Amino acid sequence: MATYIMKGEERVIDTHSKLLGYILWAFGFTGVHRFYYGKPITGTIWLFTAGVFGIGWIVDFFLIPSMDDEADRTYWDGRVEYSIAWLLLLFVGVLGIHRFYMGKIGTGIIYILTGGLFGIGILYDLWTLNEQINDANVTLKKSHID
Repeated sequence: MATYIMKGEERVIDTHSKLLGYILWAFGFTGVHRFYYGKPITGTIWLFTAGVFGIGWIVDFFLIPSMDDEADRTYWDGRVEYSIAWLLLLFVGVLGIHRFYMGKIGTGIIYILTGGLFGIGILYDLWTLNEQINDANVTLKKSHID
């Protein structure tokens, strides 16, 4: 169910959770909160520099609300919820459960058989999961319009 929030005069669908963002921030030195909000380049930098030596990680505590706002404006809501897909990726990604959740049965089976394509698929999904969910939601909306 879509939750609407007001951003000034604008009504925006809340696609990403601030609460989950802060929970992921607790592991921020890995950059996972940045991946969640659709910032894969800085997420990768955080991953390899321990949150840019801890300083960027602390700054991100204050930046999460703006990252959340930007994600809410960028990504479409729909049947596939971003927070659920991200939690599935982070906790059972090697089993491909997040792919089954998105309706990608074939790659879900491949992930089960190969341990998330030997971990490379997990890295790919860290970089592209928001876009994959967005594409699935847009496709579903278009199929209901036609």
